[in-house]
Amino acid sequence: MEIENHLPYPTSAPTQLTNLEEIPTPDTPPWGPFAAIGVWIASVAFILVIPTLFLLPYIAMQKPPIVDRDQIIEFAKSDPTSIFLQIVAILPAHFLTLVLAWIVVTRVRQFSFRQTLGWEMGGFKWWHFVVLLAAYFAFAMIVGSFFPEQENDLIRIIHSSRSAVYIIAFVATFTAPLVEEVVYRGVLYSAFQRTMGVPGAFVLVTLLFAVVHVPQYYPSYSTIFLLGVLSLMLTAIRVKTKNLLPCIILHTLFNGMQSLLLILEPMMKSAEAPAPAASLLHLIK
Repeated sequence: MEIENHLPYPTSAPTQLTNLEEIPTPDTPPWGPFAAIGVWIASVAFILVIPTLFLLPYIAMQKPPIVDRDQIIEFAKSDPTSIFLQIVAILPAHFLTLVLAWIVVTRVRQFSFRQTLGWEMGGFKWWHFVVLLAAYFAFAMIVGSFFPEQENDLIRIIHSSRSAVYIIAFVATFTAPLVEEVVYRGVLYSAFQRTMGVPGAFVLVTLLFAVVHVPQYYPSYSTIFLLGVLSLMLTAIRVKTKNLLPCIILHTLFNGMQSLLLILEPMMKSAEAPAPAASLLHLIK
């Protein structure tokens, strides 16, 4: 007993080591696929429901009242104020999605949100961003020259008013990249790669991210294809770096560049310069 009392290290050391081994990482998350799917479903539901809640009071104020379902849908798609309200409503939808993701990822403050998702560069360098963005935009221009984009919901929203353009640019740059990367390359990928392996998680997350945006861009098949390519690139970065931060940065740079072009589009037209492909500014919903 005296020998044990004078040991140069605490007898609880093995327990402390076990606790250290249990600290979650991006590839060993403390949540499973069911929780991840729940976050994903909730994120989609927030985008569908909250804009409707924002819109209903404005519709109720119209005179004469709009009661027919088809008229309500048409009004929501064509009235500039209706469109603006629906875009603004994406902000609280994104906020609620982040809160829910934070609860799942941290288990209500048991773990670090950033550490668990991967808030390091994972060997990614600044010039990697430059090369990838240049390659993607060059590829998009080639695809667009052979298969021009078709009229879709996003283009109609952009053409509705300049106010809509500004709020779209803000959402696409400052909230959408963070929220969508946290949900797809963060919560979903981390859970799926642990249960089904990297190949299965890679394919599933890449397709989910692309498919959820199809209604927004249908029937512009070239835009949907380019969206799939971007999703493939972002997921590959997550696999290679084992971190989420590079995905968020690239996503933000991509959307930020497109947002700037979108805001400058009237000046570019007046200077007889080619207008940017509005369909490339996506990842809002």
